[in-house]
Amino acid sequence: MPELDQLDFFTDTSLIEDPYPYFDALRARGPVLPLPALGIVAVTGYEEANEVYRDPETFSSCNSVVGPFASFPVPLEGDDVGEIIHRYRGTLPMNEHMVTMDPPQHTLERALLMRLITPKRLKENEAFVWQLADRQLDEFLADGRCEFIRAYAQPFAMLVVADLLGVPESDHERFRHGFGLAHSPGAMGEGGQIGDDGDLNALSWCDDWFTRYIEDRRREPRGDVLTDLALATYPDGSTPPVPNVVRSATFLFAAGQETTARMLAVALKYLAENPQYQDELREHRERIPEFIEETLRIESPVKADFRLARRATKVGDVDVAAAPRSCC
Repeated sequence: MPELDQLDFFTDTSLIEDPYPYFDALRARGPVLPLPALGIVAVTGYEEANEVYRDPETFSSCNSVVGPFASFPVPLEGDDVGEIIHRYRGTLPMNEHMVTMDPPQHTLERALLMRLITPKRLKENEAFVWQLADRQLDEFLADGRCEFIRAYAQPFAMLVVADLLGVPESDHERFRHGFGLAHSPGAMGEGGQIGDDGDLNALSWCDDWFTRYIEDRRREPRGDVLTDLALATYPDGSTPPVPNVVRSATFLFAAGQETTARMLAVALKYLAENPQYQDELREHRERIPEFIEETLRIESPVKADFRLARRATKVGDVDVAAAPRSCC
């Protein structure tokens, strides 16, 4: 492996298959390591990363998706760039979604989502998941083979979210098409496929559908999950604007689909390479949750997360200037 300072974490293709020697080299240099060539401070220590995550007043999530490639229309200069972040965060990618929000907006949007994801709703969703698992297998079982991520993991993860949000099963094929996962070629209906209209927001078609759902349920409430979503309120009792509700819904598709599909693929890979675990899990199904936890620990679907330092500060014993990115 080349020297640490010679590798570019963001572009070096050698790190795609096996980034772990790189991470080991980072940790060997300390839990907090400035990497000026990349414009970041790498935070690999648990305590130090926890410190960053729990301090949103110092570290903003505005660049959590794009990391050091966040581009502001004005220079980030000085020891405190909080006002610049506040003024221009709307120009950054995914700024409309919870993952890039900071309190108090993040607190409001998260509370709205948690009013939907209740133990009762998750239990109902679980019943659908069991049926879906078999149904997805039926689509390719007769072929004797499949490309697992495309044929199983991606549509499975997407449809689980669709059911959680109360999308009628009659519209599921429409959503599969929208995400480019249609089982029946040409089963298009309304809505379009991701990116087929040149829109910079790849989920704009999904926003459109959930806008219809929410507006319809607010006009004519029904006894369904979409009505619960449409009528959910913020903690202070106020009614969220329709776009805020829609963004919370589409965020689940963006956040849950790809990561879940990757996790399922890695889990299958480990079982294929270690068939003794297959026998063990068949005999002790109660250990499956632990297996999933270990899969996530060993091979996370997300290799890095990002925060932007609002002001000059310290992480551990290392000085961090305002604006240079903290990479956890």
